[in-house]
Amino acid sequence: MSLEQLKKDVCAAIDGMKAELLDLSHSIHQEPELALQEFKSAEKLARATEHHDLKIQREAYGLKTAYVSEFGDKGPNIAILSEYDALPGIGHACGHNIIATSGLGAALGLAKLNGRLPGRVRYLGTPAEERFGGKEIVAREGAFEKVDAAMMIHPANMNLMTMPCIAISEVEVTYHGRAAHAAAMPYRGLNALDAVVQAYQSIAQLRQHIKNNERIHGIITEGGLAPNIVPERAACRFYVRAVDVHELAHLKARVQACFEGAAVATGCKVETKWGASDYLDMKTNWAIAQAYEDNATALGREFFPMKDVPPGFAGSTDMGNVSHRVPSIHPMLAVAPSNVIIHNAEFAKWAGSGKGDQAVLDGAKSLAMTALDLMMTPRLLETAKKDFEATKELSQNALAALHDPVTDHVPHAHGCGCA
Repeated sequence: MSLEQLKKDVCAAIDGMKAELLDLSHSIHQEPELALQEFKSAEKLARATEHHDLKIQREAYGLKTAYVSEFGDKGPNIAILSEYDALPGIGHACGHNIIATSGLGAALGLAKLNGRLPGRVRYLGTPAEERFGGKEIVAREGAFEKVDAAMMIHPANMNLMTMPCIAISEVEVTYHGRAAHAAAMPYRGLNALDAVVQAYQSIAQLRQHIKNNERIHGIITEGGLAPNIVPERAACRFYVRAVDVHELAHLKARVQACFEGAAVATGCKVETKWGASDYLDMKTNWAIAQAYEDNATALGREFFPMKDVPPGFAGSTDMGNVSHRVPSIHPMLAVAPSNVIIHNAEFAKWAGSGKGDQAVLDGAKSLAMTALDLMMTPRLLETAKKDFEATKELSQNALAALHDPVTDHVPHAHGCGCA
């Protein structure tokens, strides 16, 4: 059986599941769930997998909302990923309902080849991308062992060969002061809200003196109980981003100094909890990415040139952590007009629209066809592995540096999410 015939057959199989895939995408879209709380979404996807006679393991790799299904007898082992968590307040404004069902569609389409499948597939449900770093968690439990390549798509407002990604770390900071009557005895109090504001302003000033590809942004999550009580407790959460985990470590140290300086200035005590694991930059495997672009182009997709992507246009994803373990791709698929940005309520509407539906089908087909390319084209897989090995030492160093020694002395919270 030729590669081209298998591609035609897998696309036909995905088209045959169109109604099921789109209904599932809409269902996940209508019931958004936050990271590590995606119980309904994970169960919907698991049941859909079982409906097509594939065995599935729920609560895989130590996470209650993760799952895995494996099939195929021999040949290259390709991991296809779904993610399905949403954002607080704005639902699927990152389009993870599309990621979920395109990954499912690709896996099911390949499974329909039955004995003609020229390789193996590990279909993974990876929760908690927006926070907590679900892919890093399952990776540490062996999710990508004996995998030759890993792939997923991500919705966007344009078609891109890869998602420009930088490393990211989350920090949750709590200041502890002393309450007092704000009018009668303010001198008896230590204002924790002042400490948060001082830290926020210090970081705002720091932002003037960081690199163009670095980012620091945050919110105040707790600011006191009443205006006439000196706040004895206040808190904030920040994301810190840099081009790679090594640059990130230096920037984290500077941000940490802002938090500690605010404590000294206000007399409050500070508790900083950095993420348990940083999100790494995306190590795109260009050979596989080119194969994906060729397949998506054959479906009618037109790709924006990576060389024309504006400097500083980048997000973050825990797929970066996967990409430093195995050859990986994370292409972007347009589901909205170019003026509609992700992490915006308007984007959530497009993720549930007809344009979003087309992305489910195109994404599933492109992933499945790229997996077939890897299974049936030894030269492509050899090139992908050779390119990965060329920077293997850098990847090993990046993975080893996930626990930043600058902040290892403080308790750790969990990591944070994409774009």
